[in-house]
Amino acid sequence: MSETKYHHHGRFAVQGGTLPDAITAYRTYGDPANPCIVFPTCYGGRLDSQLYMIGEDKALDPRKYYIVTFALFSNGESSSPSNTPPPYNGPYFPAVSYEDNISAQYKVLTEVLKVRSVLCVIGFSMGGQQTYYWATMYPQYIQSFVCICGSARTSPHNKCFLEGPKAALVASRDFQFGHYTSPPEAGIRAFGRVYSAWAYGQTWYRNHGYLMDGQYKDLEDFLRGDWEGDFLSERWDANDLVTLLNTWSTGDCSKVGKVSSALQGDLSSVLGSLPMKALIMPSKTDLYFPPEDNELEVASMQPGRAELVVIPSVWGHMAGGSLNQEDVNFVKKEVQRFLASL
Repeated sequence: MSETKYHHHGRFAVQGGTLPDAITAYRTYGDPANPCIVFPTCYGGRLDSQLYMIGEDKALDPRKYYIVTFALFSNGESSSPSNTPPPYNGPYFPAVSYEDNISAQYKVLTEVLKVRSVLCVIGFSMGGQQTYYWATMYPQYIQSFVCICGSARTSPHNKCFLEGPKAALVASRDFQFGHYTSPPEAGIRAFGRVYSAWAYGQTWYRNHGYLMDGQYKDLEDFLRGDWEGDFLSERWDANDLVTLLNTWSTGDCSKVGKVSSALQGDLSSVLGSLPMKALIMPSKTDLYFPPEDNELEVASMQPGRAELVVIPSVWGHMAGGSLNQEDVNFVKKEVQRFLASL
């Protein structure tokens, strides 16, 4: 197990203000002399959750690559509402963007780890969205990226979904406008239930029901044990969940400061300007990031530089995670094929 390290940036400007001592948590695997792969976390992800893709028999082999995993701001490991002292604690924590996260990660790579270039940035969900930000912010620093069940811009459809679990949490009787003194259990339970409806595709429910191979008796048991249980057992802080969700909701790599003023907000043109190779892997049944959005993105990129590979899964968004071994194997095969082509 790689040790978690913490880089202190000192005063660090973010979207909603300034953090007096911003912290980026990260881990490294493998020999620094090998080609570097960056693998940031997703929503609900911590550094130890990245291990499903790291290992000698997995998609990212630490014998061949120097793998660096980064924790998103607000995930509870890097600077977050839950671990930042007053006056920026809890509901007073400033809004943080993807751009802020990538700027911090770049500083760790270049100033601390002395990585001169990155072979590939790979990520799932919010991690996948970060790959697009890496491509637009530092196009000469990375050679390629792999986006798994993510997108270059958070769609209006996706934003509508995000408002559901957010409203369930912040309107709960124990959230107290973010000033709770003990975990707002009612709000977190409600958050998990609303979140669950979008995590899997309808096909998965039709084929698998809610029993998860016999683990649960019925729908109510599934919602309580799998969704309420996961968020409660992980001891996710409610303010962390909200801040991280806002980062997701405001995602749009065409609006980063490093994009020329002439292209600001023009996603198709920004994607068309990217020089690196890309592998875009949506799930066929994803309700968060439907493959149709990725089809438009790949069509905007330079011919021959980007490829679209759809995960033929009934598991919806979760096909890009680690819950189903068949999908894990498919992703592993495609990622290894892509990396071998670089």
